Amino acid sequence: MSAESPKRILIFGDSNSWGWTPRKDEEPTVRLAKNVRWPGVLAEKLGPDYEIIEEALSARTTNLDDAEEDLPSEHLRGATLNGARVLPALIASHLPLDLVVIMLGTNDLKARFNRTPGEVAQAAISLVHIIRDCEGGVFTIYPSPKVLLLAPPPLGTTFRNPDMWVRAREKSLMLGAVFESASTSANIPVFDTSEVIATDGPDGVHLTTDAHQKLGLAVAEKVRELI
Repeated sequence: MSAESPKRILIFGDSNSWGWTPRKDEEPTVRLAKNVRWPGVLAEKLGPDYEIIEEALSARTTNLDDAEEDLPSEHLRGATLNGARVLPALIASHLPLDLVVIMLGTNDLKARFNRTPGEVAQAAISLVHIIRDCEGGVFTIYPSPKVLLLAPPPLGTTFRNPDMWVRAREKSLMLGAVFESASTSANIPVFDTSEVIATDGPDGVHLTTDAHQKLGLAVAEKVRELI
């Protein structure tokens, strides 16, 4: 990439990066406006020298497969919520990239997966290794991008679907520490989002607009430190 080209940053996440508007009830939701959700706040803060590419999907996990009946929409039948399965193709399709920001792990805390915080952290780190192995994409000259790993914020205390999130809040409170510990040995930059936000939406899982604003601004500072 030339010195004049904008720095290209890929956001790889789940519903909290997609911009899910939290609701107390079971009714379908809508997506927060681009300038409200945190990747959009990030883009505005960084300015025109940076290009933000959003690749977020509700219910996405790090590297876990959901059963067909657990998919959030019938339109996803035959697709996958497993981030590891789609990540290599997504990286190749968006090259050249300077940085990939990953915020995944919340959906790994669902009771049916029975994962420990340490297992969630290791799964997130496995995504970083996938990216580091993506140099060249599909017969191109581009190097693999840098990676910034975000430890998801602690979950709320009241859930719209409590059976789905048994013990999830307890585990989520540990994610920041275990992400930082696991990433140190792997030499991976990590940011504990609990330093600036908590999950404050009424459904216990999703972020309010205020949290999106705070997160976008905080991640912008981390991005500037890396590129």
